[in-house]
Amino acid sequence: MSSTLVSTAELAAHPQWRVFDCRHDLAKPSLGEEQYREAHIPGALFAHLERDLSAPKTGRSGRHPLPDPKNFASWLEKSGVLRTDQVVCYDAGNGAMAARLWWMTRWIGHEAVAVLDGGLAKWLAEKRPVTAEVPRFEPSQYSLNRKPQGHLSASDVESRGNEMLLLDARAPARYRGEQEPIDPVAGRIPGAKNRFNIDNVSPQGTFKSPGQLKQEFQAVLGNRAPSEVVHYCGSGVAACHNLLAMEIAGLPGGRLYAGSWSEWIADPKRPIESGAA
Repeated sequence: MSSTLVSTAELAAHPQWRVFDCRHDLAKPSLGEEQYREAHIPGALFAHLERDLSAPKTGRSGRHPLPDPKNFASWLEKSGVLRTDQVVCYDAGNGAMAARLWWMTRWIGHEAVAVLDGGLAKWLAEKRPVTAEVPRFEPSQYSLNRKPQGHLSASDVESRGNEMLLLDARAPARYRGEQEPIDPVAGRIPGAKNRFNIDNVSPQGTFKSPGQLKQEFQAVLGNRAPSEVVHYCGSGVAACHNLLAMEIAGLPGGRLYAGSWSEWIADPKRPIESGAA
């Protein structure tokens, strides 16, 4: 069982694994599915961030709110996923989008799920096969075997903020409130520290070594335990990349504030902070 990363060679050697293409462009939400229909890793189904991995937006719930766990399990059933399956998620490259499906699958208790290290970019660079054929799978029976774990609400963050270390996965300029290309208000949740999720990968687009990731995260965490860390970003996607990186580093137990910055600022009464930490 793989629960963090799999290599392209490992995936190629296991055609029975259940594979999901998670490519997504925030500026053009239809692009990932269009690219999937042109070419994808054989056996892969498409997982749309907004349709399959998020609940409908309410105006106060952030840009990519978590779906009801039963609805997510129903989507897994329609995709033919079994409790015994090894699931592999990939995106165009660094895994930032794929990590959302990785985290959600673990959220409902399915531990055999991993991200393809290097994503489709590495797969193609190695001249491995792709196809436009959309596979068909018989629907499964996928029962939830535990209450979803590892997520916090905005009220949890507001009422228990002093008990946790908030870790912001956005780019430093967004964290400092100097730029905000997506959400209507700039800044960060007060007290948060910054770990840009792109720093988790090498220039080649694969994850850094566990040792290097551990050293880098511990430099940010200080004496805080991994279980005290609550991850957020703009909408609960890139934060999952940091959660994955901490798992790779041997620092498990972090939690996700899925509503993230886009939900936090939906209530103007919530405090915000900007500038250097």
